[in-house]
Amino acid sequence: MIYPDAFLSLERVRWNMAQDVPWDKFDSALLTDEQAATIKMNAITEWSALPATEMFMRDFHDDSDFSAFMSVWFYEEQKHALVLMEYLRRFRPDMMPTEEELHAVRFEFDPAPPMETLMLHFCGEMRLTQWYRCAGQWHTEPVIKHIYGLLSGDEARHGGIYFRYMQQSIDRLGNEARVAFAKVGVLMTSASRTAKALHPTNLHVNQSMFPKDTVQSHLPDPAWLEHWLDNQIKFDSQWESKVINTILTKLSNLFGRNFANTKELNHYRKEVGTAATATS
Repeated sequence: MIYPDAFLSLERVRWNMAQDVPWDKFDSALLTDEQAATIKMNAITEWSALPATEMFMRDFHDDSDFSAFMSVWFYEEQKHALVLMEYLRRFRPDMMPTEEELHAVRFEFDPAPPMETLMLHFCGEMRLTQWYRCAGQWHTEPVIKHIYGLLSGDEARHGGIYFRYMQQSIDRLGNEARVAFAKVGVLMTSASRTAKALHPTNLHVNQSMFPKDTVQSHLPDPAWLEHWLDNQIKFDSQWESKVINTILTKLSNLFGRNFANTKELNHYRKEVGTAATATS
């Protein structure tokens, strides 16, 4: 089981909202209305860990180890929403999300292949790690800069635990898992082929609600994410390359192959897919 060790490793580095956030360093002159609005949107987006957890608990019902890990992941992700809301409560209460705005991102996700979902969320954590690092550099107010640093560190650690479950899945399922991980890996390293931000909260998850079936489509401003990335924090090609290189490096380690780019990963996807078909 991975959960007991994962719990302890995350417990050792867990930050405390009261003690580890320098609330007394707040400088009102360094927080703009524009910046405060983005904090609100990030808080609501983080709240969507609630329906994601419900999805994981349903689709991973046969995996009690991973389901137990969800107790830690859910707690820490909801703490992200909470610390952002606490920042707004203290310093910009007019920007606090309402309960209705938070509840709007709780809707049912359609069932999906569990291994693809696992890989998708691993990639999502790798991407969010860099988004928050970039956001921390864009912000000028010291307390929120510190908070985004805390969040970024959490997301990186979560990705590391997801990766351990991916390793375990290959041991158990072999090519079935490899095909799923490679398939999603190709999608999530192909940002240049789409103008859409490649993150779980921006993907369609409920066919009956289409096209309003992404988390981002349920935000007060559905167009916020792309504007935040492109025009505010300026998550450019250099930042994007960090995400892609991280995913390719991790998959290289996972599969025992060296992937220099998405094209090479796609070749591997086809290769392992053929092998899986031949043995099925």
